[in-house]
Amino acid sequence: MMTTFLDLNLNKKVQQAISDMGFEEPSPIQAQCIPLILEGLDVIGQAQTGTGKTAAFGVPLIEMATNARHVQSLVLTPTRELAIQVAGELRKIARYKRVRTLPIYGGQSIGHQIKALQQGIQIVIGTPGRVLDHLRRGTLKLDKLRTVVLDEADEMLDMGFIDDIETILKETPADRQTLLFSATMPPEVKRLSNKYMSNPKNVTINRGEVTVPLIDQVYYKVLERNKLESLCRIIDSEDVPLGIIFCRTKRGVDELTEALISRGYMADGLHGDMSQAQRDRVMKKFRNGEIEMLVATDVAARGIDVENVTHVINYDIPQDPESYVHRIGRTGRAGKHGLALTLVTPREFKLLKMIEKETKAKIVPREVPSLADVAERQAEMWRERLRTAVQEGGVSHYRAVLGNLVDEFDPIDLAAAALKLASSDELSREAEDNYDFGETGGAPGMVRFFLNIGRSAKIGPSDLIRAISEEAGVPGQAIGKIDIFDKFTFLEVEQESAPFVYEALRQSRINGTRVNLEPARPRERTVSGRR
Repeated sequence: MMTTFLDLNLNKKVQQAISDMGFEEPSPIQAQCIPLILEGLDVIGQAQTGTGKTAAFGVPLIEMATNARHVQSLVLTPTRELAIQVAGELRKIARYKRVRTLPIYGGQSIGHQIKALQQGIQIVIGTPGRVLDHLRRGTLKLDKLRTVVLDEADEMLDMGFIDDIETILKETPADRQTLLFSATMPPEVKRLSNKYMSNPKNVTINRGEVTVPLIDQVYYKVLERNKLESLCRIIDSEDVPLGIIFCRTKRGVDELTEALISRGYMADGLHGDMSQAQRDRVMKKFRNGEIEMLVATDVAARGIDVENVTHVINYDIPQDPESYVHRIGRTGRAGKHGLALTLVTPREFKLLKMIEKETKAKIVPREVPSLADVAERQAEMWRERLRTAVQEGGVSHYRAVLGNLVDEFDPIDLAAAALKLASSDELSREAEDNYDFGETGGAPGMVRFFLNIGRSAKIGPSDLIRAISEEAGVPGQAIGKIDIFDKFTFLEVEQESAPFVYEALRQSRINGTRVNLEPARPRERTVSGRR
């Protein structure tokens, strides 16, 4: 089984760019497609968005590109958004190789595109309509094209681009390489591949079967600034015998490991910049139970196969459903039950919903434990520890320490004071860091917000409630009074949900209209009598 991009023997410049992007190991579709495409074969890749398919064709296109100043590859995409996204990713892969890429799509000045094309572009990414427009004008020449990619082919055909695509393909050399990527394979896509591809290799990445049975999946809504505090409370109330905590970046791993150690947790970090000897040392400690929590990046954790991992915690939510499945699969091994916990900030809420939809998993919301809950759980743990310590004996040295204090004070008070000293570090975690919206003129326990859109933007209460529930994960019952005027709206939200609504909506769109949301000022004779 291939493990890293190094095994693909790519050009050093391409390898360096991939490494900069933080990829160390190809995703399944990349591992299967890249070698086939580099061999020059036609490939049909069946995979959803989020499987890493852009790099699956992007890496070989950049790898095969030469300095010759003509269009060598053409990527067709259904929408301008996807064209821009693919072009961005290709630009990153081509960072050191100086391959020039250009997105061309409708809605952008054609003059600008014509100028760019005259300067010599090697890879064009475009929507069928605009590509055809350039072909007709003679500003795009495909006579020396080597590879054409049909990305999200099913979408393109759904959108009625079939004739455009066929017209474009007829303008390309007969001996070109054709790559087709599609999430589904309806008859029209099959017909297109039969007609325009020669002996294509099929690569199917089926993501529907990737959920793991014995794992309970839970998420906690947290604010970025309280993330560490929330994590500590969750760990304290969960009692994690052996857990892996995932961070997005190597730096994140270092910072979180240090923060956890300084708070007295038995933790250590693992990431790609460490030497093999360092990694082995950390893994040995983890296997022997000398550390309870391993903080790691996705790549560093790939090789980990430790039987008794009870918890996987996504401190940073993974960027795609596949990584999520890989991560949570580290627990629940050998028929044991596992628990996967994910911390989600307001901005990441959309990502969580996408992961839930793609993996068909039910990820259940849970409240971050309050300080009181944690204290209760801690108290239970202390009672347990004391009981064990008394039963194990060997406390005569400590009896001597007490000396004649026993005559001076009640033994129970002494024991309580000793506990206080021992646990003061653990229980004095700083209190919740609150958003302070100030006085907004809302009902008691509510925060009132001002929104810059109203009836004239065709916005009704149900649109707002739906947007808040989708974007912020806030239930309808947490929303109070909604007053919609022509050009603006006032909206009340329960205090604990307010930060989520604020973060999620302050720069978003509702029904396509740009929204600005801010805490309202207290009512001073605001448009009274117009309720």
